[in-house]
Amino acid sequence: MRAPDFWSAGKRSSPLSFLLAPVGWAYGAGVRLRLALVQPARASLPVVCVGNLVAGGAGKTPVALALGEWFQAHGRNPHFLSRGYGGSLPGPVRVNNERHHCRDTGDEALLLSRTATTWVSTDRPAGAQSAALAGADMVIMDDGFQNPSLAKDLSLVVMDGNYGIGNGRLIPAGPLRETLEDALSRADAVVVLGEDRSRIGAAIEKSGIRIPVLGARLAPANGGGAEWQGRRVLAFAGIGRPEKFFDSLREAGAEIVAAHAFPDHYPYGEEEAEALMEAAQTVGAQAVTTAKDAERLEVDMQERVAVFKVRVQWQDEAALARLLSPLAEKVSEKVAEDE
Repeated sequence: MRAPDFWSAGKRSSPLSFLLAPVGWAYGAGVRLRLALVQPARASLPVVCVGNLVAGGAGKTPVALALGEWFQAHGRNPHFLSRGYGGSLPGPVRVNNERHHCRDTGDEALLLSRTATTWVSTDRPAGAQSAALAGADMVIMDDGFQNPSLAKDLSLVVMDGNYGIGNGRLIPAGPLRETLEDALSRADAVVVLGEDRSRIGAAIEKSGIRIPVLGARLAPANGGGAEWQGRRVLAFAGIGRPEKFFDSLREAGAEIVAAHAFPDHYPYGEEEAEALMEAAQTVGAQAVTTAKDAERLEVDMQERVAVFKVRVQWQDEAALARLLSPLAEKVSEKVAEDE
């Protein structure tokens, strides 16, 4: 789905948002009740959760990948855990990107599996147990912040600096899965991706909850994106906010001759993908998409499209280390005890 326009910031006074507000209050009450009633299961290994506060894309998966790489660089063996949104397998199943299709595991799990062992499981505790039995010394959950079934040792909430909390209302009156205050009360840190144009920092300060805020941005992978300078491209994306992708391409110097936005997790058919390739060829451009979108293309189409890969660039790497190092040390101590 695409986020409705009245969900965006400055649309709190929208008549439709106002009419839906009572439904949003009921939705929020349901989330709080579920969190209060469910007793989280404690895994045998530490669990890191990378979640978000709004429906739609905020950048959870790139942040989860960045954390996985950080822990790998510090000698740990993290496994990713995903519910496999858009896939048919309930799991627990170990993702194999050569055998599985996004129809099986969802696109995010396939992307995660290219960095570390990844498990898909709608039953989060069972997924964590499978990871432990397979040799993981920690689990990184992509999403699941509002899922109380599995206890978390560290929870990060990712927020888009441009979009923020939208109009500040709860689903379906707005994009919020829960109130900002409720989320901050359970989070260990907030990651703001991109310039904080929506004044997330000010909103956190106003809440009265003291919590670390890590600034970051999505930058082209592999050295700054010089390969995109002056390149004519036909860009297409089916992510939460395709405009972010288009803006990133422009910032990298690409010339976008056509841009096609699709709903999040959009399942590209072969004929539709072929039409995009032909349209790019007609205007003398290269078809380009996101890494997550590429996982939803058939193999022959993946070979014909360029992928704009991004990585998380942290404003303060020392602040990130201060947040993650205690958990890395805890994992090291547990590994030593088990040996």
